[in-house]
Amino acid sequence: MTATGEDHVTARGGPWWWERRRSAVLDVGLAAVSALECGVEGVPFAWEAGIPVAVGVLFGLAAGSVLLVRRRWPIAVVLVAIAVTPAAMGFLLGVVGLYSLAASDLPRRIIGSLAGMQSVGVLIVMFVRMGQDVARGDEDVSDWLVPFASVTMALGVTAPPLLLGLYVGARRRLMESLRERADSLERELQLLAERAEERAEWARGEERTRIAREMHDVVAHRVSLMVVHAAALQAVARKDPEKAVKNAALVGDMGRQALTELREMLGVLRAGGDAVRPGAEGGSVPLAAVGAAAAAAASRVVVEEPVEGPSLAEIDELVGQSAAAGMVVDLSVEGEYRSYAPEVEATAFRVVQEALTNVHKHAAGAKTYVRVAHRVSEIAMQVENEPPSGVGSSAGLPSGGNGLVGMRERVSALGGVFVSGPTDAGGFRVSAVIPAS
Repeated sequence: MTATGEDHVTARGGPWWWERRRSAVLDVGLAAVSALECGVEGVPFAWEAGIPVAVGVLFGLAAGSVLLVRRRWPIAVVLVAIAVTPAAMGFLLGVVGLYSLAASDLPRRIIGSLAGMQSVGVLIVMFVRMGQDVARGDEDVSDWLVPFASVTMALGVTAPPLLLGLYVGARRRLMESLRERADSLERELQLLAERAEERAEWARGEERTRIAREMHDVVAHRVSLMVVHAAALQAVARKDPEKAVKNAALVGDMGRQALTELREMLGVLRAGGDAVRPGAEGGSVPLAAVGAAAAAAASRVVVEEPVEGPSLAEIDELVGQSAAAGMVVDLSVEGEYRSYAPEVEATAFRVVQEALTNVHKHAAGAKTYVRVAHRVSEIAMQVENEPPSGVGSSAGLPSGGNGLVGMRERVSALGGVFVSGPTDAGGFRVSAVIPAS
């Protein structure tokens, strides 16, 4: 957190209505000085009014101590100051009270009205007292000096505290507004950072799923063929050494291809994992970096450009590998082949590849039909196998149950349609239609 917000709230701990202890100490000191001043000025007031001096002093002490509540009830302080103005007391009370009133959040019309009343009161009292002094002959001055001095005194007593209070109040409100905006901005940045982290976590989950799907498609097909060839090699090793050597060579080639593709994928993962996350070494992240971190995390959600993958031009080779493993497979292509987007070609290839892998796993020896149709705005593929005849080799290939799920995810991500299920004849069919653009 910054110096605003919760830290600002916890810093307040004064008694009663004071927000801070030092504010309470200041007001108590000002009230004591004001009470002392009014108490001293209560002595001549008592002489002039013909009342006991003790009453005048007590009146002055009570009036001056009203300054203690200047922050809570500034209007009351100013009204008391106006009320004691004819008694020629309460100079500090009037100045500080008017300042507190102007610095408060009260409407401007109330502040202006009370300030005008106090100014007029000072003006009248000064004019009357100076007029009395001139009439008694205590002062020998010109006629214009009395009103001039009265106006000057009235403005001098009311204008400075009024202007200073208005300035302090406006500055205080501005600081509060800036503090609230800073708190709001901090909360928004924290919310953005949390959302960006959630999006980044979602993106990491999607990326893990994509990597698992790629590794399954790349490795499972090669390994399945290797297992099939190894089983065939074991069956013909003594009967047909020449065919055994050929199968051994195929197993070696497929193993090398699987290792190459796996090494390439791991290389991409290693290159993408070198980035160091912000704040991973410990310590708090500065507030100014939250927005940048949020933007960076959000930008990482964008799907990276796919690595160059297989294409439909390799379908013949793919079918040939399955045929070499002993599968009776028939390939038919409708329409003229044309270039598609890399992700479309890779998805179409992976669908056929995974379907053939499933045939090796679950229907060894079954005749399989692979159909690819190039249409105007889409490409369709279908892999259908007959019921297993029991003639093929049974290699005991395990199944993780992720092949069909991965194919469906791939096709759906491109806006296509994927359907799979058993046929009426007892076989299995996998069909997919992918938009060409």
